[in-house]
Order: sequence, then C-alpha cells, then structure tokens
Amino acid sequence: MGVERVRDADDPRLADYRELRDGERRRRAGTFVAESRQVVRRLLGSRFRARSVLATEAAAEDLRDVLADGLPVYVAPEETLGRVVGFNFHRGCLAVGERGAELPLDALLDTRLLVVLEGVTNPDNVGGVFRNAMAFAAGGVLLAPGCSDPLYRKAIRVSMGGTLVVPFARAAPWPGALVRLQEHGFTIVALTPDGDVDVADLGTSRPVPERVALLLGAEGEGVSPAARAAADVAVAIRMAGRGHSLNVATASGIALHRLAR
Repeated sequence: MGVERVRDADDPRLADYRELRDGERRRRAGTFVAESRQVVRRLLGSRFRARSVLATEAAAEDLRDVLADGLPVYVAPEETLGRVVGFNFHRGCLAVGERGAELPLDALLDTRLLVVLEGVTNPDNVGGVFRNAMAFAAGGVLLAPGCSDPLYRKAIRVSMGGTLVVPFARAAPWPGALVRLQEHGFTIVALTPDGDVDVADLGTSRPVPERVALLLGAEGEGVSPAARAAADVAVAIRMAGRGHSLNVATASGIALHRLAR
C-alpha cells in the first residue's frame, strides 16, 4: 500500500470524499463510498475495485493485511476526516469504490437461493435485505425496476457491506424476469401477508424446493398482482399479535432462515 499522510481537509487528493451525502453525484461519477473498518474490509475483498482509502492511523494499521500494493491510502487525524466529509465522523475509515459494469441476470443463475425485490425504494430496507442475504448465503439479489440503489451509501452501511459481496442484477423486463428464473429451475416463492403456506412449515411439513427465488415486495404495497400471479407459491409469516405485517428486511430474515435450511 502507498501511505500518504494528510492534514489539510482541502487537500485535492481527498476530492472523492467530499459531499459524502450527495448520492446522485456519486452515482453519476460511477463511484460509491464504504464506511467503517468492517465494510471497507469487505469492499477490498469484493468484485469491486477500490480507488483509495482514507483512514486514521489506527484504522489503516488494522486494515494493513488487506491493503494492496499500489492502492492509495490517505492517513489523517479523525478531526480531518470530519472536516472532509462535512460532519462528525467516528468510524475510522472510508474507501471509494468504482461501480464498474452491472452484472447481467445470467450471472445469478448458478445458485440455489436468490432474493427478488420489487418496489423496495427505502435504502435502509434494501440494506437490511442484503445483510440477511449475506447471512443466509443467498447467491444473489435480483432488483425489479424502481428499487433503491444497493450502492447508495446508507444501503451499504446498513447491509454491513452485504451489497458489496452479494451479487445483484436488474430484472428487466418485469415481471418477465420471473419466467426466466422458472425456465432455469427456480421455484418463485412470494412472501405475502395472505399467503397460503405458513413460512414455519418450510423445511418441516413442506419440503423446500431445490432452487428457490424468494420474492419480496415493499411495505404497504407488497408484491404486485402481476408478480404474484407469476409466482409458484405464496407464503406468509403468521402473526400472533395485532400487527398485519413486518418490515420487509425483518420478514426476509425469517423467510431466508427457513429456505436456507
């Protein structure tokens, strides 16, 4: 790694780290930002190319084993990091990654378990679903048109870097992409509040299909009628209390726990 010490927040070498909250500007530039040691470590082990790292002395030392030769590493005091990004920053390090070319749907077909998101526009929810997908070894996430960007700063942070290590692709046309999955042997399992099958029965009284694509919709709207019609089975998380449904990220964790068995 090439360590360069920086003290001036206006140093031109740190231009990529300014206006951290402007996600659209970053998307147009073809970059994204990872925050915290754990997330930066996941970026450095992912398919994405890191452009540079900005870290405190302690964080840079902690990451030394994954910092490649030739990667610019800017080391600065914590207060300098805060002045660069424009707010109090206490996570110790950041890294700028390059988006590169998006993966095609075909890149997700060689797996047993997929997650499909429809209409999930909240980056916190997208990040939460990716974190669960990472935890339960899903082979990828397919995003219908209109879903929030998995490389948006908040989605990366909430996912704990899951959006960097779980492959994802766009689903177009929609819902025609579901038929494509079925043609490759996937059973489409739609999670809906009024599903016919109790998710608790999956893996017990009802066998889990060999290859599964778990279809999740946004809170409120849920899975669209067209997508549900294309699904092979609809499952539900039965409620014991007064709630009608769960946050989509929470629901994804429950369903993936059953389907990953």
